[in-house]
Amino acid sequence: MLVLFETPAGFALFKVLDERKLNKVEDLSKEFLAPDSARKVVSLKAFSKFENTAEALEAATKLLESAPSKGLRKFLRAHCDGETLGVADTKLGNAIKEKLKIDCVHNTAVMELLRGVRIQLTELISGLGAQDLAPMSLGLSHSLSRYKLKFSADKVDTMIVQAIGLLDDLDKELNTYAMRIREWYGWHFPELTKIIQDNILYAKAVKLMGDRANAAKLDFSEILPEEVETELKEAAVISMGTEINDLDLMNIKDLCDQVLNLAEYRAQLYDYLKSRMTPLRQT
Repeated sequence: MLVLFETPAGFALFKVLDERKLNKVEDLSKEFLAPDSARKVVSLKAFSKFENTAEALEAATKLLESAPSKGLRKFLRAHCDGETLGVADTKLGNAIKEKLKIDCVHNTAVMELLRGVRIQLTELISGLGAQDLAPMSLGLSHSLSRYKLKFSADKVDTMIVQAIGLLDDLDKELNTYAMRIREWYGWHFPELTKIIQDNILYAKAVKLMGDRANAAKLDFSEILPEEVETELKEAAVISMGTEINDLDLMNIKDLCDQVLNLAEYRAQLYDYLKSRMTPLRQT
């Protein structure tokens, strides 16, 4: 199976290396916490770079209409023979299947996979750095804004465009803050990183526990499954981590609050986005 990912620089096709992982959607995000683990899930099969802004604009406006551009059709014909293609848009998948006879899939697993790819994008595509993507994205945004015909109010809801951009930003911020918590608290309780792989649950557990010495007397049942709670408490007793002072703990807990607040806002924004996009998909 391949997945199609659009960047401001061009289209990328990623090969799914272990499709069994798609059966556990709730665990997919954990695979993209670090570049090394992400590379075990997907690998870049092909990348089609836009030659200029005009080509990027054509591709972007076609995608807004859920249609593949000429360049995208050529790219997919060259690399998708006999493959199933994961896409972010059902209507785009239907158009690709109709025009190119390529079977397309759009489901929760594909969306989680694409979200993970987005987080580790510059690590998965060699030679494509964040410093390169930013000006490309800005230039393409300006070109789209000037393309009034395609960006008219009855075609595209500007609020949805803004919300999607914000959702991407929140994913990146959450990932960055969560990694900082793991690195910081890891000096005190290094074993916890392997015990709790979900970033949000990790932040909740750290906030509740504070010093690992408190673990034995606390009830984690509202946060963690029973077997994970047991493993945590056993590891806390024999942990090889260093001691931690109250000031460090206070700052770590503040960072946990930031992560949890961002996660809550992200969930609200995602629900808002679904509610706003549903009427558009029905038109």
